[in-house]
Amino acid sequence: IVEAIEKRCLELFARDYKYSIIHNSNGEVCGHYPQQIVFLEYECTDVERDRFESTVQIGKLQDLVNRSKLARCRGRFVCPVILYNGKHICRSSTLAGWGELYGRTGYNYIFSGGTDDAESEEVPEDDSAVRNGDSQLFDKVRGLDIKLLRYLSVRYICDLMVENKKVKFGLNVTSSEKADKVQRYADFTLLSVPYPGCEFFKDYKDRDYTAEGLVFNWNQDYVDAPLTIPMCFTQNLNIDWTRYQSWDLVEQTQNYLKLLLHIINSDGS
Repeated sequence: IVEAIEKRCLELFARDYKYSIIHNSNGEVCGHYPQQIVFLEYECTDVERDRFESTVQIGKLQDLVNRSKLARCRGRFVCPVILYNGKHICRSSTLAGWGELYGRTGYNYIFSGGTDDAESEEVPEDDSAVRNGDSQLFDKVRGLDIKLLRYLSVRYICDLMVENKKVKFGLNVTSSEKADKVQRYADFTLLSVPYPGCEFFKDYKDRDYTAEGLVFNWNQDYVDAPLTIPMCFTQNLNIDWTRYQSWDLVEQTQNYLKLLLHIINSDGS
């Protein structure tokens, strides 16, 4: 049945887009993504193709994906999912913490094979003498993640986590771009737009899937990520962002979507 659904999806994509496929039949690229990962190149109409033909080569993209996926929790790499006016809107999991990195790899695997072209400029040279193995590992893996982001021309990262780092049993198991200690992601515009995650789904289900009047409890101990949006994106929306903790799930979703659509439409490039 999965194959039938994917086949139908590809047929629908083909009506509007020229696309390429990253093959993931056995989950070898990512066990949490579809068996065929669709990369939309451009819209089928000739006019759109002239305006927005993709500069991304599928072979280079696949190589960057394979090398960067360790940077993300459960290997859920930065994946383009929507194409709008030549802009790739992507999704990914949050950044993997050191525990997951060590769990999924060993140093030998990380540093073996291929050319080492991680973004070494992300860390000042004068710090290199005091780096330990942990920071070198993060430089390598997150540097490749940044390469993928740049290859997809990503400029804005909207972080939906309600915490800066996710903690399980006292250990930091995942992190986020905004919490990167050496600010490797400083070249991107980072927005912290905390949105209730899977832990909140039970409350939603218990209310018979009614989102009206359902307000997240922002006073829980683990919730430490404030709403942080550059002023240039908040001025024209007529939304009182200081009240975000009082919004129910419907109003919160509406206002976040207004913000995201504003960002997507405001940047010509």
